[in-house]
Amino acid sequence: MQYKGISIEIKTAPKYDPTFIPMAKFNAAFLAQAKKPLSIAVERNAGLRAVHDTFITGTNEDADRYYVERMVKYLLWAKGGFKVTICGDDAIGAHIKAAFSPTGKYAFDNGMMARVYETPFEVEVKPLTDKPAQNEQAKAVGGKTGGYRIGFDAGGSDRKVSAVIDGEAVFSEEVVWHPKITPDPDYHFNGIVEAMKTAAAKMPRVDSIGVSSAGIYIDNRTMVASLFLKVSPEDFEKKVKDIYIRAGAEIGKDIPISVVNDGDVTALAGAMEFNDNNVLGIAMGTSEAGGYIDENGHIKGWLNELAFCPVDASPTAMVDEWAGDIGCGVKYFSQDGVIKLALAAGIELDTTRPPGENLKIVQDLFKSENPQSREVVQGIFQSLGAYLGHTLPYYWDLYGFKHVLLLGRVMSGEGGNIILDVARKVIAEDYASYQFNIHTPDEKARRVGQSVAAASL
Repeated sequence: MQYKGISIEIKTAPKYDPTFIPMAKFNAAFLAQAKKPLSIAVERNAGLRAVHDTFITGTNEDADRYYVERMVKYLLWAKGGFKVTICGDDAIGAHIKAAFSPTGKYAFDNGMMARVYETPFEVEVKPLTDKPAQNEQAKAVGGKTGGYRIGFDAGGSDRKVSAVIDGEAVFSEEVVWHPKITPDPDYHFNGIVEAMKTAAAKMPRVDSIGVSSAGIYIDNRTMVASLFLKVSPEDFEKKVKDIYIRAGAEIGKDIPISVVNDGDVTALAGAMEFNDNNVLGIAMGTSEAGGYIDENGHIKGWLNELAFCPVDASPTAMVDEWAGDIGCGVKYFSQDGVIKLALAAGIELDTTRPPGENLKIVQDLFKSENPQSREVVQGIFQSLGAYLGHTLPYYWDLYGFKHVLLLGRVMSGEGGNIILDVARKVIAEDYASYQFNIHTPDEKARRVGQSVAAASL
């Protein structure tokens, strides 16, 4: 196939998404023709800065603009930042400045980064000789097992809590809830407190509370989170920003609490399970959560919000209702991704129903006595496996991980095994030079592993 004048060859395509164009394939084909150096720097809090050196063609303007746009977006959501510096091409720099302006194509990204870092977003253009220097830091997280600990995992369709004594889970519970469609923040608060109190009742005391939650958290405060999508801006400021701090105080005023993005907790769970580091964690649930533990077992302070990172270059890719962008991970590695493929396969689903219920309907087709139904659902999870196999090399190019750990309800049951098998096949056939290990834990850990790992925060 051809896109933006770039020829792309795919050996294994998703059965129910034939127009899928993997970003890994587009980038590789584009960079094979690109010789003009370009540098993209993304600066976040405390002067920390990620610098990505790359190339453009300098002749194919359409492809150059597209490639740099998507790379900037990828860097912003993977690593975070309120300032982008484009070095090496004034015309491309001017295009990015307009595209990521408050009224540009990426106005959502502009506004969200300004909100996360509480600093106006900006794009600067400089010569390559004035490229900013990289400035990264990392900090240790997790691995604390002594004492009586609560681990809480806030998912979009269920919440999990574990009571952990000296590193051993003595109690774990899953409760269905619907935070993404509920505007009342007291609903969220009461659910969090109820879960924590349930776990606390299983232990003689509570020494610490660890929280794994979808979203972006700074100093235990909620900056952005899809869990509170329907909460008004006024209620968000009053009742959501400090929701976990307030909930922890209900358990005990002097109990330390640590709130970490659920993707980072997924990676932490992998590092604990493998007794090794350099782990990318991906949780496929209501959304796609990403997290990364580096080769020293530390987190980088990156956003790792893979849900917003582009993975499909197809101009007909599905729109994310929140961001208004197309082809981003949330519609591929989540319950929404399963629903999208099920509809394409001809399965009738009520899209007003909570996504978790529709996921269960699709997964239950594996038990059908009708061979056609089983074949259709196998094709859905084959498609998810193809998505994953084509996307993990794209993630590797930025992270360079040694292990990938896959968690979440989408990975549960027979469907998860199909996803894993197909992903490994795609990587072997299309990306043989990429060397990393893909893991899934046992069935229970796939569902509650994050809450257990969160207890070690």
